[in-house]
Amino acid sequence: MRSEIHQGTGLQYITVVPDEYTPDSTYPLVIMLHGFGANMQDLAGLAPAINATGYVYACPNAPIPFNLAPGHSGFGWMTPQGGGTPEETANSVNLVNDFFTTVFKQFNVEPGRAVLLGFSQGGGMTYRCGLNRADLFAGLVALSATLPDQEELKRGLPEERNQPIFVAHGRYDQMVSEDTAHSAKSFLESNGYSPDFHIYDMGHEISGNVLSDLVPWINNVLPPQE
Repeated sequence: MRSEIHQGTGLQYITVVPDEYTPDSTYPLVIMLHGFGANMQDLAGLAPAINATGYVYACPNAPIPFNLAPGHSGFGWMTPQGGGTPEETANSVNLVNDFFTTVFKQFNVEPGRAVLLGFSQGGGMTYRCGLNRADLFAGLVALSATLPDQEELKRGLPEERNQPIFVAHGRYDQMVSEDTAHSAKSFLESNGYSPDFHIYDMGHEISGNVLSDLVPWINNVLPPQE
């Protein structure tokens, strides 16, 4: 696989493509949104584990830099305390939506031939930016995800609510409580969705067991390029 860093109009991002990819190819797309304190490189490493030949991948860098400790910095979609300000959230949502336009055009991807995946705070962004774009995304993946304000989410839901959603969370997650995942499940089910819901014996992470369930799910929801 080949990776390349791009400076978009709003967000910097990394793409990972199969060795045989050419600019006129029409591969299905997997977009991955990292969690707080990480960067665009963080989830790019999942690409070979998902499928090294059947998809193109794009991972944006969140817009807000944070100094996490001496000599250690990372990025976030919003300030974690209190869930971020409305201005931070709105700005990140706008930047992510612009990023969608950029990479769909860059990779010649037709609407509906993409999956949106997010981890932790990036999972919260997946709910924010994916539930209301069922036209773009064949499925959503929320891993150890935060849950945005439910009334805010509800206002953006489409009339048809059959979008496949994979939810995974750790029973021993010290960063985002397991209760958050159950709240997300209840919200989705009460609004007509049927999420593929999993709790694993793990912490705040993406384990091999998660990938064992997730990879076939992605292949079914968005078949890879043959």
